[in-house]
Amino acid sequence: MTHTLVLVGQPLPEGTEASATTILSALDVSPVDGRVLSVGRASELIIEGVGDRESNIIAALREALPEIDIALMPSENRCKKLLCADMDATMVVGETIDELADAAGIKDKVATITERAMRGELDFEQALDARVEMMTGLVATEVDRIASSLMYMPGAAALVATMRKHGAECILVSGGFNRVTSVVRDHLGFNYDKSNILEIDSDGKLTGRVQKPVVDAETKRATLCERAEMLGIALSECLVIGDGANDCLMVEQAGMGIAYQAKPALKTVTNLHINHTGLRTALYFQGYSDALISEKL
Repeated sequence: MTHTLVLVGQPLPEGTEASATTILSALDVSPVDGRVLSVGRASELIIEGVGDRESNIIAALREALPEIDIALMPSENRCKKLLCADMDATMVVGETIDELADAAGIKDKVATITERAMRGELDFEQALDARVEMMTGLVATEVDRIASSLMYMPGAAALVATMRKHGAECILVSGGFNRVTSVVRDHLGFNYDKSNILEIDSDGKLTGRVQKPVVDAETKRATLCERAEMLGIALSECLVIGDGANDCLMVEQAGMGIAYQAKPALKTVTNLHINHTGLRTALYFQGYSDALISEKL
């Protein structure tokens, strides 16, 4: 079985491919082919002799090339048919619940809980309930204001547009809120979104509760499996990307599970990490070159 090694930098330092080849040779792995995916930014090497040593080889490469995003995977079935993405700190910058808390004047207090929940130190549902309760009485239009002013991650639009143009379905599954995910869905061109619903009283203010059941790690995993089954595809044909502990279950299920600028808990369940570059790298990991990448639908 051949494997593909993808190297992505911002930019890719001169001589990176040669350095990688030297490391591979020392590990008795043989590059047999290669190509440029993006001039000065991304390239790939086709290699033989990996066997069951993927983790060891990636660790050696990351140690020698610490500023490079590296992926190593079987060469077959790299181009995926379903994208399942987290939203906060993955497709958009930051955590929207923390921005809501800022509007309520309690950002520091809420952000501390968010950070611990994303690291997997707190039960997700209990942490969500506690944070939403703190925002009781906040006018719901603040949610819409925040949704309209989001900053999107570099490469987010290209990731969704390119995969959809090549026949993939793209879904957004978030522990955030539907008044935000619906905006992100439409802005980026996702086919579908699933997230939590904030309860709003007759005066248009948050009641401090979310509708149950909440979208947690198990909901994310189940949504991935359900959408794959609806499309008639295997989980090996799916790409999942996220950043927090509540993404672990769905990342583990996917044929290509990526930890994007992620918390340590998520990095432990996948060898595919994006730490230094943007979301276009998820396209390079699949074998897309710049010539095939679209910035919009």
